[in-house]
Amino acid sequence: MRSADRRAGEAAGGLPAQSARSSGNAMAPGAAQHAPHGSAEPQGERSRQSGAVPNGAPVSARGDQPAGRKGRRHRNRRGSAQKPGHVRPLAGSEPPSVAHKTRAADTTALAKPAPTKSGSHRPAQAPVVDRPRGNWEFASDDLYAALDLGTNNCRLLIAQPTRPGQFRVVDAFSRIVRLGEGLGATGRLSQDAMDRAVDALRICASKLAGREIRRMRLIATEACRAAENGELFLERVTAETGLKLEIINRETEARLAVSGCSSLVGREARSVVLFDIGGGSSEIAVIRIADNRSSRLANHITHWTSLPVGVVTLSERHGGRDVTPEIFEAMTAEVGGMLARFECPDLVIGSDGMPEDFHLIGTSGTVTTLAGVHLDLPRYDRRKVDGLWLTDAEVTAMQAKLLSWDYAGRAANPCIGPDRADLVLAGCAILEAIRRRWPSSRMRVADRGLREGLLTDMMADDGVWRRGRSRRVPTAHQTPPQSPRER
Repeated sequence: MRSADRRAGEAAGGLPAQSARSSGNAMAPGAAQHAPHGSAEPQGERSRQSGAVPNGAPVSARGDQPAGRKGRRHRNRRGSAQKPGHVRPLAGSEPPSVAHKTRAADTTALAKPAPTKSGSHRPAQAPVVDRPRGNWEFASDDLYAALDLGTNNCRLLIAQPTRPGQFRVVDAFSRIVRLGEGLGATGRLSQDAMDRAVDALRICASKLAGREIRRMRLIATEACRAAENGELFLERVTAETGLKLEIINRETEARLAVSGCSSLVGREARSVVLFDIGGGSSEIAVIRIADNRSSRLANHITHWTSLPVGVVTLSERHGGRDVTPEIFEAMTAEVGGMLARFECPDLVIGSDGMPEDFHLIGTSGTVTTLAGVHLDLPRYDRRKVDGLWLTDAEVTAMQAKLLSWDYAGRAANPCIGPDRADLVLAGCAILEAIRRRWPSSRMRVADRGLREGLLTDMMADDGVWRRGRSRRVPTAHQTPPQSPRER
């Protein structure tokens, strides 16, 4: 393990898993426990909102009037009878409600879709669960914040808990900063890259300063983990913005990626490979689900790995502007060699040559970009992309289409743009290596990320969705937890 990983290691129960030895670096488990939700914006970001259950008010099964004595007497009886298609949603899922119809036209729900038939071009909607709502008590004005400073992007979410497993986005920010630009060649963060990141973090700091935040967590990932001057850079960030970021280890990053996607696992799935293609690293988790499915998808991880390669590092090594089929194959082979060293049992293969009851979930700018191009969107729209199912043939066709375009053609596409035109094919090469290792008839697209996992974890740890739990009133603006190196 790299020295940066040891400094950033977070104490908690380790996974019953193995990571790969990639490029000579041994990845050892070492980690924190985490829970469900997630998002990634190829270009820009829309805040999505959901209605909250009235504070402390018991409601009837109809949801439109208080539950009286008779309603309370029969509430459990009505709620226990499951109807066809009735599903107990995982934490992070968001069934539609009457409240959705009364929202302002410019707000949308952070919905957690359920699967459609393979090949459908419409993201699935969450199942309607007809059951009485309990008395969920929480301080409705509590705000939580999550910031993710990655190799390529700086992202912030500020949200408020609503119904169990759900939250309403209050404010959001996303900017491509390319903090890891040139890192692979020099081993250091460049001055220009650090300046871009600090400028973005100043905006985040101003957004946080303007609100009363109950709890926040601000993280940095591979660029700061790998750079010789990563810790010095974070000291500068604290001095110039007041923000204290913690460098998380690779296992924590993998678990957070999984935590954000609980509701995107198909109900029939017994195995899932979830991957997050980042700018400087790519996290992969093998998930096996028994009949007793946990509300925290991360509890089902059996094996995981973090590859020290992402869209920025791979494109810098091979070139991202002018990518020929030969260069694309060389990038794919490099990542495939890393995956070959990942020790993980093979999945059971069905009669069609594909693993049984299995699908892929991709949460990264690469897969959301592919989905946007597949849908031929005039501009990127998260609502149409998040939860979309793509068949194996559709993914192959989209990769071939992007490979046939030159740099100008990719930059002109509204779902790619000039900021990602030199990165998207490197991401497709990583995706292709994953598809060769774990063939699947379909892949689900997740426009979610580490921030959603952070938010859900903090809210769940605080018990904001616990039935009948009275919340203590926050007394002051709370600072993020310190990392081991800060302590």
